[in-house]
Amino acid sequence: MSAPEPPAVVKLKVCMSGEAMVGKTSLIRRFVQDEYDDRYIATLGTKVSKKEIHLADPRTGGASEVRLMVWDVMGTRTLRDLLKEAYYHGAQGILAVADLTRAETLRELDAWSASIREVAGDIPVYVVVNKADLQTERRMTDAEIETFCRARGWPWSFTSAKSGDGVETAFRVLVERILASRS
Repeated sequence: MSAPEPPAVVKLKVCMSGEAMVGKTSLIRRFVQDEYDDRYIATLGTKVSKKEIHLADPRTGGASEVRLMVWDVMGTRTLRDLLKEAYYHGAQGILAVADLTRAETLRELDAWSASIREVAGDIPVYVVVNKADLQTERRMTDAEIETFCRARGWPWSFTSAKSGDGVETAFRVLVERILASRS
């Protein structure tokens, strides 16, 4: 009897995108460390977090060990445009984050994804509408989110960095989309 095939090791770079205070850093912290802190600390420049995940490669069905590097970039337009070459080079996917309590953060995702794709090419985008735990402060409907995302061909889901709901799934779906898009 032969030993099982070792999992294929894949290294992926994902860039977080979205306006300041949508919860990018909190989503990463929840995903990587399974922790949440409600104190706001602005990201200065960029921070890279790493996490290893195991899943089946959607193309082959074989086991994959994905070494994910998640780039958390400061949510300001000036920095986005000034340093995009350095931050976005080699990116293979975008986790675009909007804030359920601020409708304009959804519309801003066009500019964020365009900036990243200008450097990295036509890479997969997955949208998360974060802060799903704040339903009483909601400023966009499911239909508005669906219309926005469908027009761009971007899948989406709700997340809550605070409760952890949907966070692991969002990152996994993005990784699966990246793997499926690779030739």
